[in-house]
Amino acid sequence: MDDPHYLSGLDLAGRRVVMIGGGTVAQRRLPRLIGAGARVELVSPHTTPSVSAMADAGEIVWHERRYAEGDLTDAWYALACSNDPEVNAAVCAEAERARVFCVRADDGDLGSAVTPASGRHGGLLVGVLSGGEPLRSATVRDSILDGLRAGTVADGRVPDARDDLPGVALVGGGPGDPELITVRGRRLLARADVVVADRLAPRELLDELAPDVEIVDAAKIPYGRAASQEVINSTLIDRAKAGKFVVRLKGGDPYLFGRGFEEVLACAEAGIPVTMVPGITSAFSVPAAADVPVTHRGVAHEVVVVSGHVAPDDEKSLVDWDLLAKMRGTIVLMMGVERLPLFTKALLSGRPGDTPVAIVEDGTMRTQRVLRSTLDSVVEDAAAAGVRPPAVIVFGPVAGLAQPSWSLSET
Repeated sequence: MDDPHYLSGLDLAGRRVVMIGGGTVAQRRLPRLIGAGARVELVSPHTTPSVSAMADAGEIVWHERRYAEGDLTDAWYALACSNDPEVNAAVCAEAERARVFCVRADDGDLGSAVTPASGRHGGLLVGVLSGGEPLRSATVRDSILDGLRAGTVADGRVPDARDDLPGVALVGGGPGDPELITVRGRRLLARADVVVADRLAPRELLDELAPDVEIVDAAKIPYGRAASQEVINSTLIDRAKAGKFVVRLKGGDPYLFGRGFEEVLACAEAGIPVTMVPGITSAFSVPAAADVPVTHRGVAHEVVVVSGHVAPDDEKSLVDWDLLAKMRGTIVLMMGVERLPLFTKALLSGRPGDTPVAIVEDGTMRTQRVLRSTLDSVVEDAAAAGVRPPAVIVFGPVAGLAQPSWSLSET
């Protein structure tokens, strides 16, 4: 049956909204009401910790008691969200008498209003109703938002001088799985004229771009590491000065060993505005994908993320390896496969040989492999397994939590 409701956008900014009940339903619905600027008053003898935190922060007013007749006086909108059907019925009855639209959470058909499945994208507020099938509403909403973010559904935006995109967006693409890029990163990528992509950026996302988008493969820029960075910087600047919106797509997070700030500084010096979009860093997400928590209560209270670009005995090293070897917590080594023997030797000077080690190769990807070993055996085990970069290496007790024996496994 077609949904009989009339969709309308309510301006609740500064207006009194009353919610009865402080449980999980309230916890879900309050953020959007607060975001709309509503003056929310909550009536409930108890709340969840999250709802209580909203009251403590001054985002809502909490009346710590049961509902009473008259609570909806001067309200513009009401929500009956208690776990007691009789209370919800009484709230809806008062709302009917006061001509206040009221949502009844336990039985939507008995209220005078319903809450659509909603979401935002680029200035749009999408709402879906489906005649009392909330899962269907949520599915359709998510499909619409996914299409808007990917650019497969036109958002109808007419560009003007007031909402021109900045010259360059520095976007962290996450650890590799294309679904782990942020919502904002994917939205900006869909609007790019030029994409300058790293080798470790999520490759599948490039196939979703329009045919006229120029893709510059940063991994193919020649002349060595230092010179290639200069060429990347000039590519960003030149394309932006030509009036193009440029997305610099990086793996992980641009500011964690990603040279992202070097590119920001180069653009700033050239007068090019930059939008920074952080990414999910591989340092933490890749171990997590392999069931290696970098912290765990009673096991590790500290985490250090270290670059493996420079060997421990190199005069250019900025790392105090003697101090790291004495730590009891977690060390996450990035880009360390090539010099693994040198790093393990440095750590063995202060850590026991049976310290657990986990190496996660191609983390979050279909080809992900996990090698579990110990500090005194990991060099030989990695060589025997043919471990290759990109890989994240975790040293410390947390690497031994998932399984007690060390073996090569595919996940």
